[in-house]
Amino acid sequence: MSRTLHDVASGTLFGVALNYQGLLDQHLAAFEQAPYQKPPSKPVLFIKTPNTRNEHDGVVLHPAGERLQPGPALGVVIGRRASRVSLENAMTHVAGYVVVNEFSLPEDSYYRPAVKAKCRDGFCALGPQVVPRDQIANPNQLSLKLWVNGELRQENSTSNWVRDIAQLIAEISEFMTLHPGDVLIIGTPQGRVDVQPGDRVEVEIEGVGHLVSHVQAENQA
Repeated sequence: MSRTLHDVASGTLFGVALNYQGLLDQHLAAFEQAPYQKPPSKPVLFIKTPNTRNEHDGVVLHPAGERLQPGPALGVVIGRRASRVSLENAMTHVAGYVVVNEFSLPEDSYYRPAVKAKCRDGFCALGPQVVPRDQIANPNQLSLKLWVNGELRQENSTSNWVRDIAQLIAEISEFMTLHPGDVLIIGTPQGRVDVQPGDRVEVEIEGVGHLVSHVQAENQA
């Protein structure tokens, strides 16, 4: 039986940048230049602050004069405390999975995602439910789709992740304890699209669910 977000996913929202191979490949040339010098060797993390939380069928405000881009992603809900866990045991710390739409303004730096781009009110929709871990046979082989006004605009698969869920939990828990209710947002694929006020944005992840967001002009709120 699916469990509610409020029951099991009320903790910190951790985003993982550059976790789709296609997106990483697009930026490899830039990473050879200053100030980077080389591609990242560890997961690139950012936090979606509590004010960003949004829900299924919720409204996302389009900031005036800005470009707004949805980010379809699988959310992994932590079920028990994870500190320095092994790769082999990492998945036992997962409670379940949730659909996420990680809205953002276009980013200038993947190493240092800007707070103003990532952390605006309502910029992280989750829902409509958490699907227990044992109901998804292989979370590393799921199709992911983004629809805008009924038109398919993005399509990818979690099989294209740079690091899978177990790898991320093992690497992150080396230096930071993950707590029950925390959510790992396991990357958004390449090909982000712009959306406009009045758009209906839908994220569908195979076996996990279908999340709807409604874009509204900020000055109409």
